[in-house]
Amino acid sequence: MAIQLSEQEIQRRQALDEMRKRGIEPFPAALFPVDTLSKQLKQDFIERRQVVMAGRLMSKNIMGKASFADLQDSEGRMQLYVNRDEICLGEDKALYNVVFKKLLDLGDFIGIKGETFVTGTGEPSVKITELHVLAKAVKPLPVVKTDKDGVIHDAFTDPELRYRMRYVDLVVNPDVKETFIKRSKIMTSMRNFLSNKGYLEVETPILQPIPGGAAARPFITHHNSLDTPLYLRIANELYLKRLIVGGFDGVFEFAKAFRNEGMDKTHNPEFTMMEMYVTYKDYKWMMETTEQMLETICMDVLGTTKVTIGENQVDFKAPFKRVTMIGAIKDHTGMDIDGMDEVQLREVCAKLNVPIDETMGKGKLIDEIFGEKCEGSYIQPTFITDYPIEMSPLCKAHRDNPELTERFELMVNGKELANAYSELNDPIDQRKRLEEQAKLADRGDDEAMFIDQDFLRALEYGMPPTSGIGIGIDRLTMFLTGNDSIQEVLLFPQMRPEVFQTESNVPIIELSDEGKAVMKFLTEQMSLGDLKAKSELSNKKWDRVTKELRSAGKIEIWKDGEALMVKEV
Repeated sequence: MAIQLSEQEIQRRQALDEMRKRGIEPFPAALFPVDTLSKQLKQDFIERRQVVMAGRLMSKNIMGKASFADLQDSEGRMQLYVNRDEICLGEDKALYNVVFKKLLDLGDFIGIKGETFVTGTGEPSVKITELHVLAKAVKPLPVVKTDKDGVIHDAFTDPELRYRMRYVDLVVNPDVKETFIKRSKIMTSMRNFLSNKGYLEVETPILQPIPGGAAARPFITHHNSLDTPLYLRIANELYLKRLIVGGFDGVFEFAKAFRNEGMDKTHNPEFTMMEMYVTYKDYKWMMETTEQMLETICMDVLGTTKVTIGENQVDFKAPFKRVTMIGAIKDHTGMDIDGMDEVQLREVCAKLNVPIDETMGKGKLIDEIFGEKCEGSYIQPTFITDYPIEMSPLCKAHRDNPELTERFELMVNGKELANAYSELNDPIDQRKRLEEQAKLADRGDDEAMFIDQDFLRALEYGMPPTSGIGIGIDRLTMFLTGNDSIQEVLLFPQMRPEVFQTESNVPIIELSDEGKAVMKFLTEQMSLGDLKAKSELSNKKWDRVTKELRSAGKIEIWKDGEALMVKEV
């Protein structure tokens, strides 16, 4: 069974065929010598400048033998003036009368050569002298319109469609592209900050025999040649520490990490972390470095340290507030948990109505209390410091209190942005703590850490005092772009797979009430116009319903002479 095509898709394929009949290749292979982009052209606009541009045709306003059009390239839009006699110098006017007016559709890629000028209304424009077809779009883009009052109509805003078809989202929603440009600038600024300090950017394995460095549920796969299980990394920490053992003074990595856990507005199973480790430093130094780095990034990317996140204005100006974890819990619950054992902590959770289960140890219980009662209260950047030792199996014990660790998490807008330690470098203590994690795993905690024997062996060769940090790049991008969903800052967020019919390769879609109603009017075979008349739908609703029915593989539309026909599939 063939893929069902819409009326527009049929017409575009017919236009493509007509181009080829006229000797125009709709997908030419040759280089097109672009020398100008729209943004720079407008910024440094000079009349009578010769330019070569390319991009999508986004609008046509045909006025007899002259027309205006909009060209959209990677940086913005440029108005084009198309005169029949300027692009068709001889007697043959088909390039304008047929190709431009009838065969070129919105969304098609064109290349132009021309000369800049300013219209009578003051609009910078390009009067084209050459027109080239570069790529035909056989599927129409959503038509987003802005009226004279600035009101947007028919916007492409459905999140499900936007995330699945990011390629369309980027074309029709310019602000989306700006988000990902800022994401790139954030990473560049961070990379420059760390590189300028002399730290080395490295790469470590994504496929690991043991998923270590964090408490999380991993993805597992199998390597056929080695006949062994492998895991997608949940963190790159243990490999970076091996490099510190090997003699590097400072290393960092922008690392893809994977955790087989729940999805929500702030979590995706695949995400990006920046982890850094520096010798002869502690967590106090790391706090100062972190706040300096984030202030620098904000100034580089935004030109200010103040950002609006939802209803809150957050200021990344250093220094940030510092609060101990036990102090935070006491401030927000009135409960002093200092020195409590697991039984006492379970009683506290019961009093505070914090949901827990039997697999949770002391550290997890404290983490649940903080998450439920404290975390959301820290809007301005705040370092939560000195975590109980049970919560931090890779962290050095606190120099003043062996029940605590030298650890901080940076909270922004009620969410964790960064996690940092004075790293544990005592191999004997480290082994003991990982063995305690193994006991939690035996109790059913599927997020407990694995014992990495090779990492422990590396520590036995000696690791200098080191401070390390992990910063969530996705979450930082959310904060600095004003987005409240991680899906908005990932080009291709993870989604439930579309279900396709095997035969037709058409998605299975539950019909709307209007779609069901139209199907009741459909006889075995009839004119598309007659079906529309019987439906009594507006043009806009009719277009939406026919698209729905075609996508669902319910109808087939074809051309019989000059008439469009339709039948149930």
